Amino acid sequence: MSVHKKVEAKRVTTHTLQEMKDVGEKIAMLTAYDYSMARILDAGGADVLLVGDSASNVMAGHETTLPITLDQMIYHASSVVRAVQRALVVVDLPFGTYQGDSKMALKSAIRIMKESGGHAVKLEGGSEVEDSIKRILSAGIPVMGHLGLTPQSIYKFGTYTVRAKQEQEARRLMKDAKLLEELGCFAVVLEKIPADLARKVSESISIPTIGIGGGSDCDGQVLVTHDLLGITKDFHPRFLRRYAELFDVIQDATERYVNDVKSKDFPNEKEQY
Repeated sequence: MSVHKKVEAKRVTTHTLQEMKDVGEKIAMLTAYDYSMARILDAGGADVLLVGDSASNVMAGHETTLPITLDQMIYHASSVVRAVQRALVVVDLPFGTYQGDSKMALKSAIRIMKESGGHAVKLEGGSEVEDSIKRILSAGIPVMGHLGLTPQSIYKFGTYTVRAKQEQEARRLMKDAKLLEELGCFAVVLEKIPADLARKVSESISIPTIGIGGGSDCDGQVLVTHDLLGITKDFHPRFLRRYAELFDVIQDATERYVNDVKSKDFPNEKEQY
């Protein structure tokens, strides 16, 4: 289906995303953690680059997103910001830097903005993080919300299964989405919730929704870049579409290089001084 209207933007801002929702243009968001990859994704036309706490998994090899620190997030974010010419850069507030303490939440968000040059922060949760969101917004820092499956709460849920299938949880999610809009969040990620619920949320709030396992009626989509590119091998959720198989490509290139070194084929006459 062709887009009937396209919002042209030299630089994508939170305002651009709102315009995109208003004209029905879908928002394409991807994760980025380093300069080289962020340059490619930005050149490829991604509207938003999320410096996700998923760096904890794909960059550092942790089982969950919980271990990554604020300092590490700032390091990843500053690398991404240096690469980007067009995309909006959103940075995750990592676990333990905003829950239950709105003053700490503000300090964390200010550090991210000042030290990384990121354009906005993202945090997980609804009414339970209301005070933190208010305080961050009061400093003029844009906030993206995140509802549904919230990976930082993995030990509370005990599983990465689909959220909000039951009526009660679905009602609460809808209420939280409206609250995030009222507080002044510029967008909200909906992770792993039934497509029907994501559609209802997207229709009932005026700010953009970004789905990951939230179906096609969200105002945008996000995937972890390493999953989309097939750099990760062992992750097969239903919502993931692989656009390349780079694990195999890179492994093959490595094997050929190793062979050429061992067989003394590399470097050849032309490849030396």
